[in-house]
Amino acid sequence: MSHPHPELSSPGPLAEHGLRIVPLGGLGEIGRNMTVFEFGGRLLIIDCGVLFPESEQPGVDLILPDFEYIRDRLDDVEAVILTHAHEDHIGAVPYLLREREDIPIVGSRLTLALITAKLTEHRIRPTTLLVKEGESHRFGAFDCEFLAVNHSIPDALAVALRTPAGLVLATGDFKMDQLPMDGRLTDLGGFARLGAEGIDLLMSDSTNSEVPGFVTSERDIGPVIEEVVRTAEQRVIVACFASHVHRVQQVLDAAQANGRKVCLVGRSMVRNMGVARELGYLRVPAGLMVEQREIDDLPPEQVVLVSTGSQGEPMSALSRMANRDHQIRITEGDTVLLASSLIPGNETAVNRVINGLTRWGARVVHKGNALVHVSGHASAGELLYVLNLTKPSNFMPIHGEWRHLRAHAKLAELTGVPTDNIVIAEDGVVVDLVDGRASIVGAVPAGYVYVDGLSVGEITETSLKDRRILGEEGFISIVVGIDSTAGKVVAGPEIHARGAGIANADFADVIARVATTLETAATDGITDTHQLNQLIRRTVGKWVSDNYRRRPMIVPVVVEV
Repeated sequence: MSHPHPELSSPGPLAEHGLRIVPLGGLGEIGRNMTVFEFGGRLLIIDCGVLFPESEQPGVDLILPDFEYIRDRLDDVEAVILTHAHEDHIGAVPYLLREREDIPIVGSRLTLALITAKLTEHRIRPTTLLVKEGESHRFGAFDCEFLAVNHSIPDALAVALRTPAGLVLATGDFKMDQLPMDGRLTDLGGFARLGAEGIDLLMSDSTNSEVPGFVTSERDIGPVIEEVVRTAEQRVIVACFASHVHRVQQVLDAAQANGRKVCLVGRSMVRNMGVARELGYLRVPAGLMVEQREIDDLPPEQVVLVSTGSQGEPMSALSRMANRDHQIRITEGDTVLLASSLIPGNETAVNRVINGLTRWGARVVHKGNALVHVSGHASAGELLYVLNLTKPSNFMPIHGEWRHLRAHAKLAELTGVPTDNIVIAEDGVVVDLVDGRASIVGAVPAGYVYVDGLSVGEITETSLKDRRILGEEGFISIVVGIDSTAGKVVAGPEIHARGAGIANADFADVIARVATTLETAATDGITDTHQLNQLIRRTVGKWVSDNYRRRPMIVPVVVEV
């Protein structure tokens, strides 16, 4: 899948001293964030993430950005800067490094630790550069300054890019929590300083641009989690994102305060929290953590489990518990806390998990009935604050679906950014910053690249359409043996069906129709196998449509004898 832009042609040559910005993901969608910057023939990439598949993409594991635009220019890439360690910003890095393994990966301490752990699983040893907020580093023609931003994972960064074309501030994902768990505030002073210097282009997170006001502080969740743990009759099972160090910290604090032991469940949760603990981002009191094999020896009222699966992912630990397909069995009196928001599109899966857990007697606490989650993204009040603070000459909303991008653009207009200087782009749309003005100059391919098992990019939209048909309508195969000389039927027709909802006995009528069609074809001198396949497909398809109003996949097999 790609976003077609028939009105846009391929961009022409970049103007001298111009900066080109090419988003390959993250615009018009939430996920797959990747932006390529070009100046003087050299490239700099910010983020390289994945998008998770939806129900209409059956069998797909991950969706990557399309690297085709830079594939012939990988030697021109100075570095990949990672703003933070969420999968939608780092998940595609292993696939990019397969194409050029020595591209420097730039990020903060936790970000580099988590991406290095991921790359180790892919047997890739990256070239990394550790950066901190307040530092500046030069990558070829790009002079980059890094600023602290607060987000739902520690160590997130914004990036200010300076080139002769101008100053660009890319905020990354951020919010303005005034009482963050780690005391690390979004660097509004730095934003203001850059604004006074003169920001030629602001590229800012749009995820919550439709939500009025200011985001609630992460600290406000602590008392709710503590009350849930304190009042629970038996075990407490907390499901949250495997990267949400601050949320897990609050769970550990609540468990410690109430005399409970904590066990981490799920491979990504164990890996990420292990890294966070080693680096000091997660504070774990001595004796608090136990292994999964030890929890059966503890009284239920002394156990807290921290699990993956807050989005209802089918293979996650929590989903398997709900389906009774996990060694941890939900029992009457357990409390399950879903400490996360719902990613749009996951509502059905999460509700299915909630119902499954409730069926076995669990009390389920979630965002719908308690304050158990706050967003990691700035709401409209915070976005207005940043726009007023930075006073950009040009504005480009990023990280959001179309409704988020347009809502953020409206906020920019309200703060005085000229309408003509607000650029709403989407994946593949090329924006040039030349002589202080940002404008759309063309489009490049930026389609979906599907990961399915070990295959990358081999699954096409046609393949997915076939899968959807197979899953929704089933298939029918018709095997016929034809005399290669006379063209007459010598075996069959024999019909096999799966998932089409048609009883075998009902196929007698269509078998006769196929036989008649083939006899007529033989009389007319039609012996070409492809033509016979088409005749069989049309005959069976019409019969199924007329009698059952279904459109299964029909696979004719003509064997010449």
